[in-house]
Amino acid sequence: MINRRMLLGAPLLIPASAWGQRGGDPVAATRHGRVRGTVERGVLVFRGVRYGADTRPRRFERALPPARWSGVADATVYGAAARQTRADEPTSEDCLFLNVWTPALDRGRRPVMVYFHGGAHAHGSGSDPLYDGGNLVRRGDVVVVTVNHRLAGLGYAYLAQLGGPAESGNVGNLDLVLALQWVRDNIAAFGGDPNCVMIFGQSGGGAKAITLMAMPEARPLFHRAATMSGQHVTAAGPRNATIRARAWMEKAGAKSIAELKSLPVERLVEAMAMTDPIERKGEISFTSTLDHHVLPRHPFVPDAPFEAAHIPLIVGNTHDETALWIGDWLKRGDTSWDNLAERIGSQITKDVAPDWVVRRYREIYPTKTPGQILLAATTAGRSWPGHLIQAEARARIGAPTWMYQLDFISPEAGGVLGAFHTLDIPLVFDNVAAKGSRTGDSPAARRLAGRMADSFIAFARAGDPNCASVPLWPKFGLDQRRTMIFDADTRVVSDPRREERLLWSVAPYIKPGG
Repeated sequence: MINRRMLLGAPLLIPASAWGQRGGDPVAATRHGRVRGTVERGVLVFRGVRYGADTRPRRFERALPPARWSGVADATVYGAAARQTRADEPTSEDCLFLNVWTPALDRGRRPVMVYFHGGAHAHGSGSDPLYDGGNLVRRGDVVVVTVNHRLAGLGYAYLAQLGGPAESGNVGNLDLVLALQWVRDNIAAFGGDPNCVMIFGQSGGGAKAITLMAMPEARPLFHRAATMSGQHVTAAGPRNATIRARAWMEKAGAKSIAELKSLPVERLVEAMAMTDPIERKGEISFTSTLDHHVLPRHPFVPDAPFEAAHIPLIVGNTHDETALWIGDWLKRGDTSWDNLAERIGSQITKDVAPDWVVRRYREIYPTKTPGQILLAATTAGRSWPGHLIQAEARARIGAPTWMYQLDFISPEAGGVLGAFHTLDIPLVFDNVAAKGSRTGDSPAARRLAGRMADSFIAFARAGDPNCASVPLWPKFGLDQRRTMIFDADTRVVSDPRREERLLWSVAPYIKPGG
């Protein structure tokens, strides 16, 4: 008979079914101490597991692993998110926590799926309901991990040229490296395989995933990667990053790095809400920095890194990315031929004449309304180019790469938003019924979620997204540009939106403010 004392003393070989039958809580051993989680619909869940020490004493510096603890630490609630503007959950500089979903503590050597949350390097956490890993675990016998790490100025302010720590422009990414080191050292105790680790993320999380592919310290820690609408091609350059860091220091009222390190964190967060000094809009932009040290090169300039060519990669985008930002215009339906060029010009990143864009789009799509052209042109001129560059650069060096495009239309606002930025998250996690999902919970949405989740699970397991749930998904190549279209009718298309791709190819893609 198994009693609670026996469970606490020897937790690692007890399957999930036994925990449910006995009514106890699962306890797992890490190198730093034991943690107690919960069981949710047959899945063992450990929330708020500490992987790093409090970062407050080492502000702007590489974080340290946690000190060992005695007894059993509670791992039933999410840990604090990083300090950030507009937070809707508890935040702290003591934020290095991760969450684990697993079928069993049986050393089963399952594929490990490590998710990096989005939020433009400035917002979010690993505790969003859409990132709950339970359905992936139940569907595919995998282990899922989500991560909190330092964000915005506290994670990416480049202070090296101002007398600050050399690694300051990338300590948020170094937190992710520390989390992956924790996975390497501890995930076997949670039923995962440290030699079969996939990193994936959406938007800023996807950008972090591909940035880690360009970081020598990170590459050995994972074996597959996927970027979902993470269109970054370059990191911030050190000169622009220094301009931003200096402006932030001035806004916070710090006259030196030592003073910046000692200021109350509330002052720093308040200053992070300032207008970006380079782009002259939005909050100040902190992101991964080309520091010639932690990050010695841009992720995809001048090419895809040969050192990461062996790592299989999925590059994904949504058909209507920019609807997330121009949704008010689309819902109001007040885009006209008179204001279309101005609106396009305010959103695109490629330097072309907006009136020329309008003329060309009217030739390509003579039946589209001004609002439909606005959505198509802003997506292709702002978000899509980065994804194409990533896939093309990988194809040139023969690196295994698969590309997808989400065409599934959200039912929101009568469908006028199309397949917007973030819509693939609940589909990949098979969480279309979760709070915050905007896919709807229709039979079509559930079927598509199954297909996307199964593909990502297959990719995590074997480094290839092909599985019984989807048509044959060929690797991306420059000859046919074959792309999986995820929709109610999931299919492979060669060179989707070819006319738009050629239209925008007349101008280079340069990340604004980089």
